[in-house]
Amino acid sequence: MNMILFMITLSLTLSIILTALNFWLAQMNPDAEKLSPYECGFDPLGSARLPFSIRFFLVAILFLLFDLEIALLLPLPWAVQLQDPATTLSWATALILLLTLGLIYEWAQGGLEWAE
Repeated sequence: MNMILFMITLSLTLSIILTALNFWLAQMNPDAEKLSPYECGFDPLGSARLPFSIRFFLVAILFLLFDLEIALLLPLPWAVQLQDPATTLSWATALILLLTLGLIYEWAQGGLEWAE
């Protein structure tokens, strides 16, 4: 127990010291050259602060959602070796069904189409 308390105290102290050093030693001298957008040696064509399309974020969130689904379903083949595999398989089926219904709803609403 003493070793765990020591490690927590040491990591907390080290984190505070490094954060304080970062604020103390950092050079904050922004000028026009540093604040201008860099475009591979070309003159900037416009503002670099234009917002992304909301559809890009929607596709990214859908990718993350189905990527996490795969991570949750990865240990499913080992569920057959459990004493009661029916519970695990029913939860997995419910998860797949819920995500499939969500995908069908999103598709029906036209959220996956790029062209307006």
